[in-house]
Amino acid sequence: MPRKNLWQLAEFAGHPHPDRLQGFLAKAAWDADELRDHIRGVAVAALAADDAVLIADETGDIKKDTKTAGVQRQYTGTAGRIENAQVSVHLPYGSSRGRTLIDRELYLGRPRAGTTAEHERRCAEQGIPPERATTVATKPELARRMLERALDSGVPFTYFLADEAYGQCRALRV
Repeated sequence: MPRKNLWQLAEFAGHPHPDRLQGFLAKAAWDADELRDHIRGVAVAALAADDAVLIADETGDIKKDTKTAGVQRQYTGTAGRIENAQVSVHLPYGSSRGRTLIDRELYLGRPRAGTTAEHERRCAEQGIPPERATTVATKPELARRMLERALDSGVPFTYFLADEAYGQCRALRV
């Protein structure tokens, strides 16, 4: 399917309208990290090859609101300037057999770190875990966490690639 919104997905699945899918997305409870680990296993089983690589990269989604987790005025390559955006760091896995994302981390930035009761309330409202709400994790630190998860789960790869922003981080290079 070239486009994927709930109407197209419902039609593809043979449903007359997207209500069932919308209900599933709105009410289903799952552990995002458990799902990430499962998807990583499926992806690696399908794509593992001698030429496999892991790539740390980020993307920004322009957002107009301020209630969504991680939204703040920050540089995003999507716009090529500072915008109100949500930025995330991704870990794609690719080989000659194909490519897909196997991990992700939301970049929260300095304005999202704090210890006041108001800050804690806002973070809880946005679903930000307390351990992420009190300290700043840089984008290279987020990439390092994802790389460690890949290594711990035995993801086979030949190279790890990233741009200069990540290459300047000694902890990630090590």
